[in-house]
Amino acid sequence: MIIVMSANASREQIDNVEKKLSSLGFRTHPIFGDVKTVIGAIGDRRLLDTHSISTMPGVENLVPIMKPYKLAGRELKQVPTIVKVGNAEIGGEKIAVMAGPCAIENEASYIETAKRVKEAGANILRGGAFKPRTSPYDFQGLEEDGLKIMASAREVTGLKLVTEVVDTRDVDLVASYADIIQIGARNMQNFRLLKEVGMHKKPVLLKRGLSATIEEWLMAAEYIIAEGNPDIILCERGIRTFETATRNTIDMSAIPVVKELSHLPIVVDPSHATGSWKYVSALSKGAIATGADGLIIEVHLEPNCALCDGPQSLRPSKFAQLMEELKKVSAAVGRQI
Repeated sequence: MIIVMSANASREQIDNVEKKLSSLGFRTHPIFGDVKTVIGAIGDRRLLDTHSISTMPGVENLVPIMKPYKLAGRELKQVPTIVKVGNAEIGGEKIAVMAGPCAIENEASYIETAKRVKEAGANILRGGAFKPRTSPYDFQGLEEDGLKIMASAREVTGLKLVTEVVDTRDVDLVASYADIIQIGARNMQNFRLLKEVGMHKKPVLLKRGLSATIEEWLMAAEYIIAEGNPDIILCERGIRTFETATRNTIDMSAIPVVKELSHLPIVVDPSHATGSWKYVSALSKGAIATGADGLIIEVHLEPNCALCDGPQSLRPSKFAQLMEELKKVSAAVGRQI
């Protein structure tokens, strides 16, 4: 339910409505606009005494929220969310580019990669310290040692960090190093993990699940926002279909659909979507042309020697070339990179 306050409603009247809703068991999410304030009331609608609320001083109207994702949808919040991470913004006019290797392997190569992607124009550094792999015998990441290497790269380059957390027991640890906490595709519906990162104030990069519908994806975001963390970046990384020519099937239509249904920013991961560096450039351009707010691209100094996802990683020289090409696409759609 959305409670629309009148244009001349006082702060005391707004507070009184929030207190009333809280006493009925609802979570309140006020949005203060230039003219009016609206209050989102999240809870069991059967407990809501609409008459007592609608007659309170300062209340103009009550509007039901029809979508199941109350906080992630546009019914409550029309203005697009811009997630700020240091000097970088995701969701604004400028396209955000996150780049780096799939997994952190050693300090020297990671810092060199960080320098190269920053020089090319990336504004956020990616890297995996905890790596959920299909096989238990594959490289699982350097864990906290990897996080320490990421922190060293941030010291050298000034780039903010995005890295994945895979277990509720590691959320505090990862949050102490990362600037953006990533929830991977396999964990999109790990609801305990979503709640845990929702309790932190660090922005969350939420990847779409392997076979998740857009509604399921937005409902996963709802879990995070409901715990008090509104800074969510959605990430389309390809879904599983019958097609085997690429690693996954990238859903470009998800970009405008999400823009219509949600106020949250959306970025695209063309590396995981295709599984091949040869297609990353074309899909990166397509993503920006379709309205994506950013990209997350895998870059490795020597992809042939990578311990994880080498075939889909760009060399730094290819990444730099792509960044120059993306400037033209961004300009064509009225944005910057």
